[in-house]
Amino acid sequence: MSSTTDFDTGVRKAPASGPSPIRTRADALAERLEYGARALATLAAALTDAQWQARMPGDGRTLGVIVHHVASVYPVEIQLARTLAEGKAIGGVTMDDVHAMNADHAKAFRNVSHLEAIDLLRRNSTEAAAVVRSLSDAELDQAAPASLYGNAPVTCQFVLEDHAVRHSYHHLARISAIVQD
Repeated sequence: MSSTTDFDTGVRKAPASGPSPIRTRADALAERLEYGARALATLAAALTDAQWQARMPGDGRTLGVIVHHVASVYPVEIQLARTLAEGKAIGGVTMDDVHAMNADHAKAFRNVSHLEAIDLLRRNSTEAAAVVRSLSDAELDQAAPASLYGNAPVTCQFVLEDHAVRHSYHHLARISAIVQD
């Protein structure tokens, strides 16, 4: 008997009867990342040109730029998590750096197309999920100071959940709220 997915959360549920599938924590994280990216890609593909160019209130970026942003930062988010997985501290990364990176990205990709953004979202989320799946429980549990969190020691899994896994859901909810109004 196969498992089913709760499409509101992207979380797999074990079948009602029989043994539950053996999976790793990394597999579960990767599945949630993939589900969020697919949901964002589906929404992005349905946006009209006017919606694609609409600006996010309080943010100023277009919805298209935001979709491309999610896609483009997967490699950075994964590299931060891999650094922690190796037991190394993350230094020199602050929220000011993140805001500057986002502003530079918005300028550079202000004319990004649906196709370009969605293709990058699919490619980078697939690659990110593959890296996540390769992590052991010990690597997910590895903690080290991270400047992005005031040098608090955080785990690799925490950084994955707070960035690569959560990112698409965060922007999916914000974009959905805009286009449903």
